[in-house]
Amino acid sequence: MYERILVRYGELTLKGKNKHLFVAKVVELIKSKLTGLNVTIDKRHDRLYIELNQELEVEVIKRLNRVSGLHSYSLITKCNVDIDEIATIAIEMIKPKIKEDIVTFKVETKRADKSYPLTSQQLSPKIASKILRTIPNLKVDVHNPSLTLFVEVREDGAYIYIDQIKGMGGYPVGIGGKALLLLSGGIDSPVAGYLAMKQGIEIECVHFESTPMTSIESVQKTIDLVEKLSIFAPHNKIKLHMVPFEPIHSSIMTSIPESYLVTIMRRMMYRIATDLLKKTKSLAIVNGESIGQVASQTLESMACATEVTNALIIRPLATYDKSDIMSIARTIETLDISNRPFEDCCTVYLPNNPTIRPSLKLANNFEKMFDYQPMIKQAVDKTVTIQVSAYDHTDILGKGLTVEECFE
Repeated sequence: MYERILVRYGELTLKGKNKHLFVAKVVELIKSKLTGLNVTIDKRHDRLYIELNQELEVEVIKRLNRVSGLHSYSLITKCNVDIDEIATIAIEMIKPKIKEDIVTFKVETKRADKSYPLTSQQLSPKIASKILRTIPNLKVDVHNPSLTLFVEVREDGAYIYIDQIKGMGGYPVGIGGKALLLLSGGIDSPVAGYLAMKQGIEIECVHFESTPMTSIESVQKTIDLVEKLSIFAPHNKIKLHMVPFEPIHSSIMTSIPESYLVTIMRRMMYRIATDLLKKTKSLAIVNGESIGQVASQTLESMACATEVTNALIIRPLATYDKSDIMSIARTIETLDISNRPFEDCCTVYLPNNPTIRPSLKLANNFEKMFDYQPMIKQAVDKTVTIQVSAYDHTDILGKGLTVEECFE
């Protein structure tokens, strides 16, 4: 029944003189995500049409939902600019939508072809009257209808649609520069990465790997999480930087008082991430912190941890409730992976009573208990980078690989 999909850009149209840059980027992403499908992209002014060419609209919309910067879509049928033909098609569209005894509706017509003799105000009631004769339990309500039929009259025909399917929103990924996502195996950081991409930021992931203190399964979790995030990335690929953190992790466990373990660990991670910013030419660090959720995420703890860096820190989840974070994690299919019972260095050996208001003076004094600078340099130098693709399904466990063999 449907021949094409109308794509709306939403906020991109508010970008003034820079609008063409945003639109060009989002069209590039659409073309990339629809690779392999027999569709035709027809770009016109502030809108974009995708001709389905017999492709299933369900698969096309599924892929469009992975493109940030899209406001909404509508499934469209095109016909001749003939009132009877328009009404016939409209009736076919409306009938499956009627689930109640009385449904309010209106016809909203846009006459883009000014040579057509009838105005929008004249067309709408003519189309509505023909629909009402066939579907008697429709009732016209032009102010607050539960169903709206949209008709656009253009030079090449009439475009008819009903629903507006919500898109991902935000801005096209990559338009806002690049950042490093500190990716643990938990629920929060993958969601933070997704939200950063939604706002136009291209991400590369940094994972602090600490085998044998942590299990090889935690590495597999990380790879699987990056695969899920890659679905939303340009070309379905994201770089993953695996930092060998075990020497620093071991030194912290043996040198630092228990209540400051997490604080010092996070300070070391920020030092390493700051050095990696320069190597990767990234502009910011993204993390999954949510204010007050755990001891290391009080304002005092976050301030103490980030005192070691002058890098821009972005916290997309800062004010989110856990239930909201989990809802997004389900949507992007990372929740089940994050819930696997394999801990990373951020969660293994957690102290019983971590400080929630760490002293900056004490943190600096405790760090003097071990020579961390050479270890920071070694961790950065030995960081291994791999490119994770959305559909590779990299299985390091099935191959029986060690961490070193994974990244050779």
